[in-house]
Amino acid sequence: DSFDILGDGVKELLVGRDDGMLEIYTFESADNPVLHYDHALSESIASIQGGCVGKDGYDEILACTYSGWLTGLTTEPVHREGGSGEELKLSKEMQSKISSLRNELEHLQMKVLQEREKYQQSSQSCTAVSSVPAFSVNDKFMLNKDDASYSLILEVQTSIDNVLVQVGVVL
Repeated sequence: DSFDILGDGVKELLVGRDDGMLEIYTFESADNPVLHYDHALSESIASIQGGCVGKDGYDEILACTYSGWLTGLTTEPVHREGGSGEELKLSKEMQSKISSLRNELEHLQMKVLQEREKYQQSSQSCTAVSSVPAFSVNDKFMLNKDDASYSLILEVQTSIDNVLVQVGVVL
């Protein structure tokens, strides 16, 4: 995507790569783009977009990863500076929102515990049937022309314990 994330009136180039690198390139000179910022994510980036999403006046970059996670980078300052001994005061609305989120979190934790217990009971019964869930696999098999080797890249939404590679050679 191209978006003016720096607010200087010139659009920057936003790049999301298969290896999980998110990069921002500026065009300081007309010849070549210059890498201004990069951030590594843990999985490949499927889509990237710049815009104002969360708070007016603060631009953001959203990246969607292979497994569907959204990651956002914002220009909003993370920390507020305060004088010595100054306390951060929250509005009634913010306190209410925090309380609501805490209640929702507690409710979800209880629900997870109940479902986990239900699963444990059903998996230990003599009539339990287990099945392996289906996972989509993002794979790439590329030839490196420089050293005549192949690279196999596998990406799954769960941990990979073993990879079996079988090669048949025909002479």
